[in-house]
Amino acid sequence: MTAAAHNGITGQASTARVREAVEVLRQLGFDQGRLNDRSGMILLGLLQLTPEKPWSESTNPMLGTSAILDWVNAEYGMTYAPNTRETFRRQTLHQFVAAGLVQYNFDKPERTPNDRNNNYRIAPPALELLRLVGEIEFDSRLTEYLLAAPGLATRYAAEREMTRLPVTMPDGSELTLSAGGQNVLLKSMIEDFCSRFTPGGRVLYIGDADVKLSIFEEEILGALGVELDLHGKFPDLIVHMPEKNWLVLMEAASSHGPVDAKRYDELRSIFAGSTAGLVYVSCFPDRATMRKFLSELAWETEAWAADEPTHMIHLNGSRFLGPYEDAALHSK
Repeated sequence: MTAAAHNGITGQASTARVREAVEVLRQLGFDQGRLNDRSGMILLGLLQLTPEKPWSESTNPMLGTSAILDWVNAEYGMTYAPNTRETFRRQTLHQFVAAGLVQYNFDKPERTPNDRNNNYRIAPPALELLRLVGEIEFDSRLTEYLLAAPGLATRYAAEREMTRLPVTMPDGSELTLSAGGQNVLLKSMIEDFCSRFTPGGRVLYIGDADVKLSIFEEEILGALGVELDLHGKFPDLIVHMPEKNWLVLMEAASSHGPVDAKRYDELRSIFAGSTAGLVYVSCFPDRATMRKFLSELAWETEAWAADEPTHMIHLNGSRFLGPYEDAALHSK
């Protein structure tokens, strides 16, 4: 057999296997947005199921998004670019997790959104079912699985919810952020800073990995002349103040990431098209942490510490030069 003929057979096997995977997703009840080759190959990547392996040899290792993407490229001859990871997460993996088909950070649910060890794995009940694809008993087991699936999805969601951080938004609505990392500070920024310094403001973006529960008001930002690259480094929190037409760009700087000169230039470039005025704020958990970074902060920015939420430092020179009306304010 020639190499070309062999490659043709391999390609046919790959195509057939991907079609099988998409059909399985259809039988599992996924919506049309998930019934595509990308989602089928992500399912196969999670199962580590090459075109030649029987479904009975499916496994469920814990895999990061990059590992899934690289595996699909290698085993199914794809050319997904590294920046496709966000599409994998937003358009397939999050929906798999929501349905209970996949578990996110099963080994350590409290990982932060940017942790390089974040991972996904096929949930054990789903793995048992998928190992039966092509077998006579698959249909009966599928019926049993689908009857239990809502309960499974609810249980997995409850396990994750126990590790999440409740946040009250400026408009009184509630959401939760993934626990750990800088999100404790992010909670203070939303609840304490915004209530005091951005009255009437609307939160347009929160930098949390859980798309279902975080906020990204892409249309409103677009109307303000801002088009954020999904693969770019956004501020941790973006708030719009309609009355003044300001965009307040806030960085949570627990251990890194204040608005220094480099970050200031990055943000100015990212928001260059904004029709709203830009306000840059470095947020710290306390004044002690702020002191470590004070010499690095860019001019024409603000600094705020969560342990003294009623005050802010303005690195703006003459703009605020002048006496305070009430000297007693200094002692508060």
